[in-house]
Amino acid sequence: MNRRRVVVTGLGCVSPVGNTVADAWSNLIAGRSGIDLITKFDASAFACKIAGEVKGFDLDAYIGSKEARTMDTFIHYGIAAAHQAVVDAGLPTGDQLDDELAQRIGCIVGSGIGGLPLIEDTHAELVARGPRRISPFFVPASIINMVSGHVSMRFGFKGPNLAVVTACTTGLHCIGEGARKIEYGDADIIVAGGAESTVSPLGIGGFAAMRALSTRNDDPATASRPWDKDRDGFVLGEGAGVLVLEEYEHAKARGARIYAELSGYGMSADAGHMTAPNMDGPRRAMLNALRNAGINSDEVDYLNAHGTSTPLGDVNETKAIKAALGDHAAKVVINSTKSMTGHLLGGAGGIESVFTVLAVHHQMSPPTINIFEQDAECDLDYCANVARDVKIDVAVKNNFGFGGTNGTLVFRRV
Repeated sequence: MNRRRVVVTGLGCVSPVGNTVADAWSNLIAGRSGIDLITKFDASAFACKIAGEVKGFDLDAYIGSKEARTMDTFIHYGIAAAHQAVVDAGLPTGDQLDDELAQRIGCIVGSGIGGLPLIEDTHAELVARGPRRISPFFVPASIINMVSGHVSMRFGFKGPNLAVVTACTTGLHCIGEGARKIEYGDADIIVAGGAESTVSPLGIGGFAAMRALSTRNDDPATASRPWDKDRDGFVLGEGAGVLVLEEYEHAKARGARIYAELSGYGMSADAGHMTAPNMDGPRRAMLNALRNAGINSDEVDYLNAHGTSTPLGDVNETKAIKAALGDHAAKVVINSTKSMTGHLLGGAGGIESVFTVLAVHHQMSPPTINIFEQDAECDLDYCANVARDVKIDVAVKNNFGFGGTNGTLVFRRV
């Protein structure tokens, strides 16, 4: 069986740097940070008091207030990003969508943690006022697959409907699995990505207890500093990123705009420590993706890295990139958009894949901001501090997650 080609025809995002694709891209290219002091709860007692929060989100533009109360915030963000992507792709929906096509459109949008804030709030209500105060919507408002469920119901998409959950690789795996569904004929179109909203006491407290978060509370905008020698941990972010993936001939036949081709998808497991990465797993994920795409390592032009700003993780990814790409690694333009958005956990692969596709589409790399003194162990070209025009025919996207789960995508210019 010949693999069917998969292209990207729609993009949507809600993020700390903007709640539309255009606004987010503009702010990224300008090097504007979306990280500031936490406003969602009183973080004064916490070691980490900063996050990349979504600001100015117009919920009413996507979901009515009554319906919104039946969903946790990560579902709001996922629906909004999916709505943007569906509109951007020009897909028919509702009454304009015939049943035959509806059965060929699916949705795979995941989350790493899901409705943690709602779970916290509901437990507090239970303790304070008893079990009668638990909402009948509590379970469907907080479980991870409900972004995909709501998107399918909202638009009438009757194809494959599921959610991948793989920690910080979630969004990328959802996109990769969506591509597989199209390649092997289970669908012609998949709405795919990730969403997360865990800027909450347990979310911040849990990662802070691991000493994974930056505590540069006096200067939030410079706290996320991938590959800088003084990096001290990641900054939690929130939001969603969604792509419309489509079979190439199907997209051409309806005259769709094509941003890029998704030509490769690779996975691997570290089979090591539950939270500390090793170099070999990410290396194999990259090589598997390049092999799947039929691309040699010396053809890679640009890489949107996982780049979390942790002391161990950034060195590990640098070593993995060099192991996968060999001498060519020094010629690749690499960046971490987490320097501006923070780390969206299960949503990271979603918005960062949107940004990778835009880099291919616009032939430009956003900067990695906050590289004040580059770590000597991180000795590649990280597009430090200023955006750059780059010829990008082949782009690689990495994400890695707790449990040693790794994923890589390869996008090509069409």
